[in-house]
Amino acid sequence: MSNEKKKAAAALSKTANLTLATSIDDLLLAAQARGDESFETGRHLIIYREHAAEEGVKSLKTQGFSVADARDFKDQGVRPEDAGGADAMMFPEIGVALVTGAAMLERGLSAQDSVTSDSLIEAIEPEYFVFHHNSEYLRGFVRAANTIAKDLGVRTHETPAQDDVEAEVLGATWGLVKCKVPPSARSGMGIKVAILDTGLDLGHPDFAGRPITSQTFVGQPVQDLMGHGTHCTGTSCGTKAPPGSTPRYGIAHAARIFTGKVLTNSGSGTGASVLAGMNWAIANRCEVISMSLGSQSPVQAAYTNAGAAALARGCLIVAAAGNASASTGAPANSPTIMSVASLDPTLLPSSFSNRGKIEIAAPGRDVFSSWPRPTRYRVISGTSMATPHVAGCAALWAQTSASLRGMALWRRLQASALHLPLSSTLVGAGLVQAP
Repeated sequence: MSNEKKKAAAALSKTANLTLATSIDDLLLAAQARGDESFETGRHLIIYREHAAEEGVKSLKTQGFSVADARDFKDQGVRPEDAGGADAMMFPEIGVALVTGAAMLERGLSAQDSVTSDSLIEAIEPEYFVFHHNSEYLRGFVRAANTIAKDLGVRTHETPAQDDVEAEVLGATWGLVKCKVPPSARSGMGIKVAILDTGLDLGHPDFAGRPITSQTFVGQPVQDLMGHGTHCTGTSCGTKAPPGSTPRYGIAHAARIFTGKVLTNSGSGTGASVLAGMNWAIANRCEVISMSLGSQSPVQAAYTNAGAAALARGCLIVAAAGNASASTGAPANSPTIMSVASLDPTLLPSSFSNRGKIEIAAPGRDVFSSWPRPTRYRVISGTSMATPHVAGCAALWAQTSASLRGMALWRRLQASALHLPLSSTLVGAGLVQAP
C-alpha cells in the first residue's frame, strides 16, 4: 500500500464510527475532537458519470453496500438521517452517493484511488462542512466547531458575533431600485424558486397565503430560528406590498417558494445536506435554485455534477461567491453554477466579496429584507444577500418565456446585465437587471 493510501486509511479509521444518520452537530464535534482544519466531515462522496446513477446503485449493492435511494422518499425529500442502517445514500438526480468512512475502509476504497476512463465513477472526494456566507464560522474551522460546541453547552472559547448593519430605506430597497425591479411588469408567476438555506419563518405575515413547499434536510424543523434563510427568501420572493411604511424588498412576489432547510439553526450543514436539497429542487424542476452558502474549499465534482444536472433539466443554480475577500468558494466555483458577487450602493465591489470565477453581481451591502418574528425585518450584508437578487430577477426573466430555462436563462441574465467598468473577475457580466 502506498504512503498516500496508508494516510487515507488512517484518516478513515478515525471516522469509522460516523454514520449517515450522525447529526451535523455531532459531525462538527467529532471533527473538533480530531483537531484538524480540513473542513472535512469524515464521510465521502462518490460522483458517478452522466446517466450512470442507476448502474451506480447496482454497483454499490454488488460491493456489499446497503443503499438508501432518494427515489424511495416522497418527492425525493430525503435526509442523510433517514438512511437508517444504510452505509450509502444515492441522490439519483445528480448522480452522487454519500458513503460512510467505515464502509469505505471495509471495502478498501479511498479518495486517493485512481479512476479509470471506463469506470462508472467520475471521482471520489471528501464531504465538506458548509456554512451560510455571513457566518463567522467561515473564518476558520476550529472556530466553527467551537461555536457549535458552545451552542451545545460545551465549554470553549467564545466567538463574538458581528453587529448588524443599519441603513435607511424608502419606497423600495436600494437593491431593487438598482436592479430595475419596481418598474418591471413581471411577478414570477408560474415559476418555482428553491431557496436552500436555514429555512423560513413559515408564520411571517408577509408570506401569508403564498404557496410554499418545504422540506428539511438537517434533522430540524423547517421553521427558521436563525434568520438567514428568511432574509434570502424575502429578497428573492418577498411580498410586493409590505404593511405600513415598510419598503418593498421582494422581487418575484408571485413565484412559488420551495424552502429547503439544508443548514441548521446555527448556520451549519454538510455537503450531503446541501446535495440532498439540490437533488430535491431538481427533482421538483424548480427553474431557479438559490444558495447563499458554501466554504473556502476547492471545486468539488459533486457540486459540478449537480449544476450540470440542473441545467440539463431546465433549472439554474445561483450561488454566493463568498465573503472572504479571496477566490470564489464552493459551490459557486463550479463551472456549472452561476457565481454571484456583492456590490455596494455605489456599485463598487463590496470589500468582503470574493473574486475570480464571477458570472454576475448584485446588491449585497446593507440589504433590507424579512427576518423571523418578532424582529420581522433586518438589514445585513454579504454575497448571501446579493445571490437572492439574482434568483429573483431570474424568476422574472423565466416568466417572460418558456424558452428561458437552464443555460438559456443563465445567458439572458448575463446579456441583460448592466455593464460596469470593472474587471469581470470582480463583477462578472455586471449588475443583474429585471426584465
